[in-house]
Amino acid sequence: MYSLDSFSDKIWRYFAHDIAIDLGTANTLVYVLGKGITIREPSTVAVNKRTREVLAVGSNAKKMIGKTPANIVAIRPLRNGVISDFDMAEAMLKYFIRRVHRSRGLNLKIPKPRLAIGIPSGVTEVERKAVIDAAIRGGARKVYLIEEPMAAAIGANLPVEDPTGSMVVDIGGGTSEMAVISLGGIVTSRSIRVAGDELDNEVINWAKSKYNLLIGEKTAEAIKIAIGAALPAPDPNKQATAAMRGRDLKTGLPKEVVVNEDELAEALKRPLRVIVDNIKETIEETPPEIISDLYQNGIIISGGGALLKRLDQRISLETKMPVHIDEDPLTTVVRGCGKALEELTLLSKVQIT
Repeated sequence: MYSLDSFSDKIWRYFAHDIAIDLGTANTLVYVLGKGITIREPSTVAVNKRTREVLAVGSNAKKMIGKTPANIVAIRPLRNGVISDFDMAEAMLKYFIRRVHRSRGLNLKIPKPRLAIGIPSGVTEVERKAVIDAAIRGGARKVYLIEEPMAAAIGANLPVEDPTGSMVVDIGGGTSEMAVISLGGIVTSRSIRVAGDELDNEVINWAKSKYNLLIGEKTAEAIKIAIGAALPAPDPNKQATAAMRGRDLKTGLPKEVVVNEDELAEALKRPLRVIVDNIKETIEETPPEIISDLYQNGIIISGGGALLKRLDQRISLETKMPVHIDEDPLTTVVRGCGKALEELTLLSKVQIT
């Protein structure tokens, strides 16, 4: 795709920070070479509907969701792991690139960095091109795309270049990625658009059907993070609870109910069934020699979904294999993109060409 280490690249590196980005449906993380992760922000842009002027990006924009006047809307430029609003994605990338370089005091003319971006493995060529175009117009001089399961495997320090099978499951906001990796390539994989956002929607629908309670996306996400579970609590008498507040659909007035882990496990049953079934089907498609490696080394899970209580236990029960949660699952993909950008030989093997 590009010459990875041309003479001009070496000159540019003295002036520009090369950047790795996990451009997620829910959150965007930015890794700066030599500095580590410097930005963690929601993938949200607040915009004036009439003028299309960008008013806020990231955390400041997310605070506006559900609270804006009629002429302002908070937009998430990515849906299901791909760009759904090109202009807003470009504005968001430009904002993050400028933030990185302002931290260095470079305010006169922003140097153009190289970007490594993690994308879902199931995206189309048109969707890949949209990411590249948005990044170039947002201020990058070169863009390297890495499939998210490969980036997650690198970030989790799996031996991706060895003749050994490794399996990673990355559950993000818009997509769940599961892949078996060996010799620097993906042997078999699946990418499904059932992930964190779908879990939030299930909580909203469940609250409506069981309690006649209307709650918003932010409330559903907060409840999922607080007490979401993939299996019932081991001791029903010691399970965590949380207050769920919204509008009573019968009276129209505010209402609060207290819910527990077992109820959330029931609410999230359908999307979790889809995710686990796809993990099992990925394993079923794996060559026998690699299966023995997986059985010995286990499965690594990453992404925000990895933090769901007892999800590792459920996957282990259903696959009959050991399952490990990455040490920092929210940053696994961006760390992997950063490592690939630092090691040019590795980048040449794992980038999408």
